[in-house]
Amino acid sequence: MEQFFTSHYTGAAFELFGPPHVAFLAVVVLACVLVYIFRDRFSPRQKSRMRWFLAVWLVVNELAFHAWNMYYGLWTAQTHLPLHICSIMVFASAYMLVTRNATIYEFSYFLGIGAAMQALLTPDAGIYGFPHFRFFQTLTAHGLIVFSAIYMTAVEKFRPYPKSLLRVFIGMNLYIALIYVVNSIIGSNYLYIMGKPATASLIDVLGPWPWYILSMEAIGVIICLILYLPFFLKDLAVRQLKKAAA
Repeated sequence: MEQFFTSHYTGAAFELFGPPHVAFLAVVVLACVLVYIFRDRFSPRQKSRMRWFLAVWLVVNELAFHAWNMYYGLWTAQTHLPLHICSIMVFASAYMLVTRNATIYEFSYFLGIGAAMQALLTPDAGIYGFPHFRFFQTLTAHGLIVFSAIYMTAVEKFRPYPKSLLRVFIGMNLYIALIYVVNSIIGSNYLYIMGKPATASLIDVLGPWPWYILSMEAIGVIICLILYLPFFLKDLAVRQLKKAAA
């Protein structure tokens, strides 16, 4: 059992899109599909329980990550403060689930799904392949972020609006400016705005620093627009029906 938690893992390294990775992605997709199919079958009590269950799971999973790194002496302020988008979204999503906060939902829907999906496809699991603790912890964290936003949309009937896009864009850029200051002070690379990550990611094909930051912004805007598209089309259809009935 110790081998599955040790920092000196000698098992198979993480394999991008290997069978365990693909299987986990399939589980996340299936969970999102099922919660959408059964979205109208949750009672108020079941909704409350589900929100608390997801919130606790998000926080416990993240705290386990920090505890593991501290136990093996790997935790540093330069690499493990919860300042990356997905790290922030873990706690923001938990808060959203418990309080049903609509503003936090907007960030969870756009930034949470956008960033976590990319992290699910190219996770920063390092050498820790299946069935190591870090394999499950990393993928679970990002899978829960995505599922929580889908759950709040499908079951709790939350949704973004046109102004949501503007709020998320402004909020994200203010956060980037703040993290740039933090990085400059403590010598970190949160949000990867000081340099590319060591592991393979989408950033590798976006050009050299600092131009890839602008490319990341452009991709982020495109992803947000894609995520908003279903609601835009729904609103458009409703307006057309009202116009036809008038």
